[in-house]
Order: sequence, then structure tokens, then C-alpha cells
Amino acid sequence: MENLYPIFLNLREKRCVVVGGGAVASHKVEKLLSCGAHITVISPNLTSALESAAARGELEHIRDEYESHYLGKAFMVFVACGDEATNLRIAADCAARDIMINVVDVPELCGFFVPAVVSRGPLSIAVSTAGASPAFARFLREELESCYGEDYGKFVAFLGELRPKIRTAIADPVKRRELYLELARTNFFELFQSLSPEALEREVASMIVRYGGEDKRIQEAHR
Repeated sequence: MENLYPIFLNLREKRCVVVGGGAVASHKVEKLLSCGAHITVISPNLTSALESAAARGELEHIRDEYESHYLGKAFMVFVACGDEATNLRIAADCAARDIMINVVDVPELCGFFVPAVVSRGPLSIAVSTAGASPAFARFLREELESCYGEDYGKFVAFLGELRPKIRTAIADPVKRRELYLELARTNFFELFQSLSPEALEREVASMIVRYGGEDKRIQEAHR
């Protein structure tokens, strides 16, 4: 197996095709919907969840067996039909069109793999075994879920809100970077968890001054 390049894709407005209408396809569609993708599902039959999503206009449903022209200008394809001949055919069609493809449970036909993901707001922690053992990736994800609770997502969101304010307050890019690094360390996360919003605001203002910034209080709530 070649080394894989880890990446997080922005799928908003991208056309993603899912071949298959069962439970696995339904799970793929759920994740794609959360990313704002334009979804086309190709299958004679759909789960009730997919039928409901189609009725709400959340996806396009092509009620037919797979045909190559249904790919159109797809950005990405997921195959969850469980038929070996169809898998091979779609993989060949995607290769000819330079379309990224993931064939469920057939790693040798995949151009990319979907990692097991821990999601905490803007924080995502992904685990991949390159298709070698999805079960072990899921086990590791469950371990990470127990280690990283919802506070981590709130903390990352808080840091994201601070960045433009710090960029405005501190002109020196070297000093800004040093402050970003200090804010990202564990001891500041512990302060984020323990301090009141007012005390946290004072602490951040003090740090900005210490790094050469202006004495402006950060009007942010501790969430």
C-alpha cells in the first residue's frame, strides 16, 4: 500500500454520488449532508430515511441501476451496493474520469478511505488504517471519544474567536505566533475550563499586553 496523504475536504456545493440505497449508503448520505454536499443517490430502492431525505429535496434520487452517464460531473463517488461486478465497473468508470472513489469493504478499489472521526464542534480527530482494519480504527475512535469531551470543541471554537482579535491587537507576527502557541497549551485549556467568563477575559487581556499588544479586553463569553 502506498503512503496516503491525510486531508480534510470542503464538500460544500460539491456533487457527490452514492451508488446504493441501503443502510450503509444512508450512513454515507447523512455525513455528506452535514458537509453541505450536493448528493445524488443511484438505486432502484431506498431506505425509509433516504426516501424521506429525497422527499425533502435534500438529495437527488435516480431510481435505476447504475449507468456510467449518471456520474456526470461528480467530484466524489461512494459505492455501497455490494455487487462485485458493479463495483469493478464503477471503479473503472471513475478511473477513466479521474473521479475519487470509495468502494465500501473493497480497499483495493478505493482511491480514498473514510477515517473514523471524533467530532467536537470545529475539532475533528481522524483515525485511518488505510482500509486494513476499519474495526480497529473504530476502537481507537472510541478510545479518543472517552479522552476528548465536548469542552475540547468549545475550547477550539474559543481560540478561533480570539485569533482575529489577537491579530488586530498585536502587530508583531513573531509575538502573535508565540501567544497562539501559549494559548494552545494544556495549562490554558485548564484555565478555560475553570475560570469564569470575566476572569478568562482578564487573563487573555493580560496575556495580550504581555506579548506587546494593546490593553483591550476581549469581550467573549466563556462557553
